[in-house]
Amino acid sequence: MGRRCWRRRGLAAACLGTVLLLLLCAAPRALGPAFGNRALGSSWLGRERRSPLQKLYDLDQDPLAALAEVHRQRRDLLSSACSRHTRRQRLLQPEDLRHVLVDDTHGLLYCYVPKVACTNWKRVLLALSGKARGDPRAIPAHEAHAPGRLPSLADFSPAEINRRLRAYLTFLFVREPFERLASAYRNKLARPYSADFQRRYGARIVQRLRPRALPVARARGHDVRFAEFLAYLLDPRTRREEPFNEHWERAHALCHPCRLRYDVVGKFETLAEDAAFVLALAGAPDLSFPAPPRPRAAATSQDLAARLFRDISPFYQRRLFDLYKMDFLLFNYSAPSYLRLH
Repeated sequence: MGRRCWRRRGLAAACLGTVLLLLLCAAPRALGPAFGNRALGSSWLGRERRSPLQKLYDLDQDPLAALAEVHRQRRDLLSSACSRHTRRQRLLQPEDLRHVLVDDTHGLLYCYVPKVACTNWKRVLLALSGKARGDPRAIPAHEAHAPGRLPSLADFSPAEINRRLRAYLTFLFVREPFERLASAYRNKLARPYSADFQRRYGARIVQRLRPRALPVARARGHDVRFAEFLAYLLDPRTRREEPFNEHWERAHALCHPCRLRYDVVGKFETLAEDAAFVLALAGAPDLSFPAPPRPRAAATSQDLAARLFRDISPFYQRRLFDLYKMDFLLFNYSAPSYLRLH
């Protein structure tokens, strides 16, 4: 059964790869200097060992079989939701793959979504690829996020993109959309250590939405209210001026799950189990995924979101839910109980 599933998945991926190749050939990118003359270097492509993708589809008699079934169900739910809720979509361009990071050594493609443990996943990928030594937790965040530290799928030619899409294990991690949004607001606009981010986005929000703002608030953007942040997201001018910042862009818009097949859909709510599952498939079960820092207060991310949305009118709650509705639908999240949508 596992082998037949693997072959069917391979055919599906090959078809997807062919389509993607046709889509990308219209606007191919030259390979970056670091990757331009390098063939796929993974030893398992020469059949010396099984790839993570082959392991996933051959887990019928494995201790990981129960988790494999969980992720099969998530794939099926995602595929079904894509069929029901997406219509004709625009063609993907190479730049659309900028968030898909590549680990050629282990045959992994990871689409990162900010505010869903992406810093720790980047640390782990650096450790897996040998670009950083020791415990992933010791890798500074600025090093994990440094441009060019991890290759992106967008750095490769269409042919190289297709080879990886056919052969590599592709995964992403998602989070309940409003809890992710609340986390982005708290960490980027409400905390004092994001001064640069506040000057770039917070000052813009204050200048647009607070007519009688004090000069210091207009300049620093350090005291943006949650209601102002939501009004900024809903303002049509925002997306006309530039795309959403990745910290509040919808997960489906970053990772295109209805165009790219994801073998593992991890969730923030089951982060430890899902991360260990991916690392086991990658042949690194002894590598510990960094645990998130413990909050100073006992409040959960759900508590934070509920508290922030409490003072938002039902009208704006509905509009915001509609804005993020596809993430709720595609990743099987229910509307939060604290919303007043009717």
